[in-house]
Amino acid sequence: MNLAEHVLREGAALPDKLALSVVGPARAERWSYGRLIASVRGTATGLLRTGLRPGDRLLMRLGNRPSFPVAYLGAITAGIVPVPTSAMLTAREITRLAAELRPAMVVAGDGIALPDQPLPVLAEAELAGFAELPPADFAQGSPDRLAYVIYTSGSSGQPRAVMHAHRAILARRMMFAGWYDLRPDDRMMHAGAFNWTFTLGTGLMDPWTLGATALIPAEGTAIEQIPLLASRHGATILAGAPGIFRRLLRAEWQPIASLRHGLAAGERLDPALRAAWQARTGTDLHEAMGASEVSTFLSGSPARPAPPGTAGYPQPGRHVAILDQDGRPLPAGQPGALALRRDDPGLFLGYLDQPEETAARMRGEWFLTGDQAQADPSGAITLLGRADDIMNAGGFRVAPPEIEEVLATHPGAGDLAVAEIAVGPGSSIIAAFWTGPAPAEELRALAQAHLARYKQPRDYIRLDALPRTPTGKINRRALRDSHRKDMA
Repeated sequence: MNLAEHVLREGAALPDKLALSVVGPARAERWSYGRLIASVRGTATGLLRTGLRPGDRLLMRLGNRPSFPVAYLGAITAGIVPVPTSAMLTAREITRLAAELRPAMVVAGDGIALPDQPLPVLAEAELAGFAELPPADFAQGSPDRLAYVIYTSGSSGQPRAVMHAHRAILARRMMFAGWYDLRPDDRMMHAGAFNWTFTLGTGLMDPWTLGATALIPAEGTAIEQIPLLASRHGATILAGAPGIFRRLLRAEWQPIASLRHGLAAGERLDPALRAAWQARTGTDLHEAMGASEVSTFLSGSPARPAPPGTAGYPQPGRHVAILDQDGRPLPAGQPGALALRRDDPGLFLGYLDQPEETAARMRGEWFLTGDQAQADPSGAITLLGRADDIMNAGGFRVAPPEIEEVLATHPGAGDLAVAEIAVGPGSSIIAAFWTGPAPAEELRALAQAHLARYKQPRDYIRLDALPRTPTGKINRRALRDSHRKDMA
């Protein structure tokens, strides 16, 4: 099989149907399935003509433009392994990732930081010309072979390269009924950017797999304009991070007559936010929970809404359990480690060049998600907190050491730690805590110079001493619990 062929198969029979519309206040950029498929397959031809070969890794440094999914699917068509990365990463950060990844080439958009390494660079302008080339065949092979790599932060404190197989696209079909209620006649509007993996999967590849239409706001579109655009273009499903829906509820707009429901993922959905959305729109907001290693696997859906305060139910076809310390499934009502069975088609192949880290996430026939949870008698699962200290910044998972090692370069930092603290119902920020004489403004400047914006602490709090556990480790839970606050 080939993942890209699977995504585009339905659209091949509908060449004149609208596959993608990039919508903005002034105009829309429209892509038919015929244009999309020709661009993807022509891009595959162009990538092969650059000298890339099946199995080579292509580091993607592209912005919020249609070139991102076209390059992604074009690489997979050719058997090349794309590695999408956030355009917000700094040169320092992307250089570190590239040293581990060892890509054969970088595809680069204007103004986006590149690795400080002697790598071949394919400019986005040249990439655009590939769309007119003759179509490449879809490279075929085992469903278990490597298709793409994405990055996530782990408890080790460094981003980890997560390897996924072509079969991962088959697992996404479990979301169609278990979360989306996705239909071929849907018009899915995703409020995120092209170069976010949440948008790439939920907003683009999944609608295209069914021959549905994807709607993406044009770069620079204000969030408050999304309801008007959704109404104008007949959106039936609206997807985004909970923070998007929170901002929409603060704005004035008319009901979206075509909307059936909303989809939220990337961070915890506050029950009060869901209730407010229901009251405002008359539609429900369905949450999904997942991990970079498997995508989403717990969710509410129109057919089975999640009970308030829970993450929902295992999607149909998923085998989920709550395990005790010995790896045995627990009955309903007892807390334990949330796990997914290892034969799930969406489960990753492993962490690149980290077999011990990969093995540490496995227990018998189960993959450990790193979350603590418990199930109720109906099967709905409530999350009780992460087993590590990974923070969530607007849908991006961030490990504290990624930030701490930058701030620690200041000679006056003293002891320091970062933690995610609550600033209101369902809302949180990253805060930095330090004990030394360094001025907060200088620590903030360090973060701005060396970290992607979403990793930069929003608040800086000086303490006389950091709380520690009996074994001397920094007690991040104590930091979180003692510094909750309400912010306007």
